[in-house]
Amino acid sequence: MQIGIIGLPLSGKTTIFNALTKAKRATGVAGASKLEVFTAAVNVPDVRVDTLSAMFNPRKTVYAQVRYSDISGSEREMSTTQGISGPLMNALATMDALAIVVRAFSDESVPHPNNSVDPNRDLHQLESEFLLLDMVAVEKRLQKIDESLKKGVRDKDLLNRELPLFQQMRTALEQEQPISTLHFDEEQIRGLRGYGLMTIKPMLVIVNEGDEAWSAPVTSGYATTAVVTMKGKVEAEIAELPPDEAKAFLTDFGIDEPGLTKALRTSYDILGLQSFFTVGEDEVRAWTVRRGATALECAGAVHTDIMKGFIRAETVSYDDLVTLGSMAAARDKGRLRLEGKDYVAADGDIMHFRHSG
Repeated sequence: MQIGIIGLPLSGKTTIFNALTKAKRATGVAGASKLEVFTAAVNVPDVRVDTLSAMFNPRKTVYAQVRYSDISGSEREMSTTQGISGPLMNALATMDALAIVVRAFSDESVPHPNNSVDPNRDLHQLESEFLLLDMVAVEKRLQKIDESLKKGVRDKDLLNRELPLFQQMRTALEQEQPISTLHFDEEQIRGLRGYGLMTIKPMLVIVNEGDEAWSAPVTSGYATTAVVTMKGKVEAEIAELPPDEAKAFLTDFGIDEPGLTKALRTSYDILGLQSFFTVGEDEVRAWTVRRGATALECAGAVHTDIMKGFIRAETVSYDDLVTLGSMAAARDKGRLRLEGKDYVAADGDIMHFRHSG
């Protein structure tokens, strides 16, 4: 899963990227002249993985991951009235979600382009741009559907299924509501992926503070958007420190939990993901599946051959395993269950798959 990081000039989006990924990309440039995408994968902090690893002492421990992409050059286009270019649209379309960085810090050495710091203004500017982009795309598709139906094309049934969907989206956009507020099934969502719609994507707003906390609340115009706060410059510096030094640094700044930890956890959440675990002496691993995934889909996440030969999933909840202390105790107490392929996995399930072949 990939999340694109965007923002207006001097919002600190590359600093946030560095804090999240421990990258060392150059910062302070008001907008690169060339559009480039820099991507890094990041482990999602999960105390459950730590606990299971301590319990089984495996040779290898693997966390769930999220991939972040710093879209260089996007800030230049976002700040103009000329609209977003085709290359940037293509880059954004490939992202599963977007992280919008808004500036909430003052710095005389880095003046704000609009001469005043107002994260709500900047956020609403970008949200309005996304609504406009989607309105153009939806209107264009509706026109194409209308023209095709009048010609009597072969895929008339498909077009008749699409028509009410795009009409519904147009109504929402006219009311300045993102497409993500509408309810589509999985098949409909898959069918819409090729149209480059922005407001159908999950969105995370990262409020980039300075040393001082931003006092006013930052609220998205999209009810479906999550908001987290980070001290980007400080946390980018902390990310480069050894764990012990980083902990002391956080204490000095009065930071109980790093903003990057909250941002990582929220990123995973807005994508509609959850984890199940496999455990043993060789490996403790967090596997990523969508919420509502079945045992069969979980098996497929591990290996397609396991999915093909699926028989049963030996399953125990994380809480039960930790409380009882071992798989043997969970089995003795009747907490280790045999689940079929249609079982809907719960977040934190520990699973072992019986399969043929």
